Parts: sequence; structure tokens; C-alpha cells
Amino acid sequence: MKHPDGPKSPALLQLLQWIANPIGYMEAARERYGDIFTLQFGFDFSPHVFVSNPQAIQQIFTNESKQFSPFSESFYNFVKPFVEGHSILMASGKRHRRKRQLLMPPFHGERVRAYGAQICNITEQVMSHLPQNKPFCVRHAMLDISLKVIFQVVFGLCEGERSERLKQLLCEWLDAVASPIATSQMLLPFLQKDLGAWSPWGYWLRLKKQFSELLYTEIAERRQQSDFSGTDILTLLLQVRDEAGEAMTDEELHDELLTLLAAGHETTAISMTWALLWVHHLPSVGNKLLEELNTLGGSCDPMAIFRLPYLTAVCSEVARIYPVFSLNFPHQVRESVELMGYHLEPGTKVVAHIYLTHHREDLYPEPKQFKPERFLEREFSPYEYLPFGGGIRRCLGAALAQLQIKLVLATILSRYQLVISDSQPLRPQSRLSVLLMPTSGVKMVVTGEAP
Repeated sequence: MKHPDGPKSPALLQLLQWIANPIGYMEAARERYGDIFTLQFGFDFSPHVFVSNPQAIQQIFTNESKQFSPFSESFYNFVKPFVEGHSILMASGKRHRRKRQLLMPPFHGERVRAYGAQICNITEQVMSHLPQNKPFCVRHAMLDISLKVIFQVVFGLCEGERSERLKQLLCEWLDAVASPIATSQMLLPFLQKDLGAWSPWGYWLRLKKQFSELLYTEIAERRQQSDFSGTDILTLLLQVRDEAGEAMTDEELHDELLTLLAAGHETTAISMTWALLWVHHLPSVGNKLLEELNTLGGSCDPMAIFRLPYLTAVCSEVARIYPVFSLNFPHQVRESVELMGYHLEPGTKVVAHIYLTHHREDLYPEPKQFKPERFLEREFSPYEYLPFGGGIRRCLGAALAQLQIKLVLATILSRYQLVISDSQPLRPQSRLSVLLMPTSGVKMVVTGEAP
């Protein structure tokens, strides 16, 4: 057995090529080397084995306790600038299991369903303030909806000076990672130098510090109020206890809320932007979706909307063709293991490539075409379809994100007529070389109310 083949170019060149064109570079590698290949990758230019074979992905996800650790140094260094040490993303083993048990209840079952009406109302509020017959930036509108949902659902904050300041700082903080320079700094820790407020890294750190200070102030005030009648996630997290009866500390609450904001704000907005663009880019899809929405007879029941089969298929196809995260978090080999006929030594990083898996011809015929019907014709396993990742690090907020995407899309289609204001093809651009988002500046026009 031998190690998977891969490009022989210098490691730094491989990293730069991936930063410049992450999808094209990965597609070219799969075209040449197949379902498994090795790149010299990450902050230390160590070998990373990429797989897009469902059987290999299943082996990785189902052997996390023995063969593959769901935590690696490259992953740690990538997420460290966004989150703090008490975040679930930074935990492993028993500590990770404890955190997942504490965080899961607010994101599942009746708790999530209770947020449906809020999501619909926020969507209507944002859309009603858009000018008619004038182009608006789709991404900005969806970011506004997503941000308001997070601040109401997560924090229970609707308005006020602190709420507005938190929103402003969060947007500035996340926008600061949009440039190639920021991407390089995230991937190469030796570039993370604080050279003052005017330096890119210094600016980033100061924004994060201001945001954290406001977050701690909000947590302290909520503890002092001792009013736990709210349904927002912060209120619920203030009440949860682990098996030993211990509550979450201020540091834990801060770090988990920071993680939710950093990981859930823009990612959900990107998915909603893609959904809105696809259903208007393909009129046949939009018309079929409207017909299904009309079968509700004007019902505004969020869960009735959520269960619509074609709406579900459309949103599933949105997440398939351009998954927000193009690859899963790296795993690290614990002990010598055979994967797809190759021998991998302990310490080897292994990455399930979500985008490449979602574009397999054998799973998704004509993978470059947007076809929601494929999700009505068959079910896909969690190793064939994994827009929210997989294994024990699968996105904790997946249920809330899916609810939000469906309800926002249905609310807009039910109430407004829109058209795309240009005829550009729908193509992704990348942020941090892992987020796949629509080309910036795509605009639509509200032409009137839906009949």
C-alpha cells in the first residue's frame, strides 16, 4: 500500500493556488487523482488527505472514537481567531460531549419550532422596507434578516443601543475577513501580528475585544435580572445544568454565543441568498414552489410551511450544489489505518470534501444543474449529502438554520414579486477559501406584491 498521490508542486504554491481558486483547484485534483488525493496543506504545510468517496467518509465518521480524531492542530489554528477556548469547537473528548449535551436542547424539537413566527415576522419587516422597482443587494437583505433573527432568537434583543452596537461590531468583524490578506492570516499563524490598530490583524483583534466586552455586559445583566421566562437561547443556556448540576460559566456562555454568532450569521444568510436567486433564476422552479405554497390556502402555520416536500427539496438542492462550507473539519488519524486501499500513519490529517462529494456524477447526475426533484426521487445517506458536516462535529444549529431558510424563502415568495436585475450566471466566490457565496453585488428588484 502507498500514500494517496497528489500534486508535486511546492507546498506554499499549493496553498496559494487553493486560496486563489479553491473549487477549481480541488476539481482539477479530483479529475487527475480520483476520489482520494494528498495536498501539502494548512498552516504547517503538512500532508492532508482529501476524500469524496461516501464509503470512505462513512469510515471516518463512524470510527471517530478509535481510528480518527475529530480534532486536529490545523483545525484548531483555523478556528482560533473566531472563537475562544471554552467554545464547543475547541473541545474534544469528554469536554466536547458535555458541551454538546448542554447546547443541544435549545436547538431541537419544540424549542426550534417556537421560533417560526419570529422568523416570518422579521422577514416581512425587512422586506417591507425595501424600495419597490429599485435594485437592492440580495446578500445585504438576507444578512439583515439573519442578523435580526440571531439577535432576537439567540439574545432576546429586539432593539436598543447595545443591540445596535453589537450588530455593527459583528458585521465589521466578519467583513474584516473578506480579503485574501485575511485568508492568508487565518491559514498562516506567523502572519497574525498585532502591529497596531491600523494593521489588519490589530484591527481584527480590537473589533473582537469590543464585541466581547459588550457580550460579557449582556450576560452579567441577564444573570442579575433572574428572569428566565424568555424563550431566547441565552435565557435557556443560563438555566441548563450538566450531569453534575453545574451551570455554564460566564466564559463558557460568552464563547458559545460568540461561536453561534460567528458560525451562524453569515452562513445562513448565504444559503438564503442562494435559495432566493435560484428560484428566480429558474422560473419553472419558482412557479412550482408557488403552486405548492398556494396549497396551504393562506395558512401561516410555520410548521406546515416547513413540512412542504418541494420546498424541502429546493432548499436541499441549494445546499447540495453550493454548500456554504465546501469541506468538513479535518480529522486526524489516531492509529495506523487503511482507507480506500491506502495506508495512513498516525497524525495524518484527513478531510471529507463536501463540495466534491455533492458533485459526484454517480450520486447526482448532471451535478452542475439545479434539480430539486432529485431529492424527491431518493434519499441520500449522511455520507453522500452532508451540507452541515458530519460525525460528532455536525453543525449543532442545523435544525434552526433549515427552519430559517425555508420560512424566509416561503415568506418572500408568498408576499412579493421579485426579478433578478441582471442576467449573470450564478457562480460562487469564496471567503476564507471554504465559504461558497454568491458573487458579491447580485441585485434583485421588488416589482410588487404577490397575487
